[in-house]
Amino acid sequence: MGSMVKEELRQALGRRQKRSISAPGRIPAAVLLPIYYKQGQYYILFTKRTELVREHKGQICFPGGAYQAEDGTLLKTARRECAEEIGLTADDIDILGELDDTVTTTSGYVITPFVGFVRWPHTLKLDRREAEAIIEVPVPALLEAGCRREESKVIDGEAVTSYFYHYRGRVIWGATAWILNQFLDIFARVAGE
Repeated sequence: MGSMVKEELRQALGRRQKRSISAPGRIPAAVLLPIYYKQGQYYILFTKRTELVREHKGQICFPGGAYQAEDGTLLKTARRECAEEIGLTADDIDILGELDDTVTTTSGYVITPFVGFVRWPHTLKLDRREAEAIIEVPVPALLEAGCRREESKVIDGEAVTSYFYHYRGRVIWGATAWILNQFLDIFARVAGE
């Protein structure tokens, strides 16, 4: 089951036209959406940021961060940050594809999200300066009715929808929720959920 959906996700991500954003003045960044198969279902791994980090304090997010020149590519940024924050190395992750670039509204980043299938089980190692906790969320819980809430508002004359995912007293919002929403739409089509 795990490998079949994994390959279908790879194909679905490869077929789609990725939306890239060129935004002068914004900082390029990359995140990894880690998905894995455990105990008969798929999970997505998030981190809860500490209060010690400069931006996005206490938020639930995907492992990732700002591009550095020595990275060379945004994929290497996502992999570097994932290794630093939670101990997942390139050997632990099979990159399935990319999602659309996403702009953060408060911190000035353009985020390129990569979807990676993680070899499981895996022992994770938190960088306690950056990540306070690892949060494993089963995909079916994210697809349940009532988990996702939407808010629409007009910003600079354009209607903008924000997503909020609620899971066990936690709220996933902002750019992370945008990325998650896009992924779950693809996952639901591939897995027939």
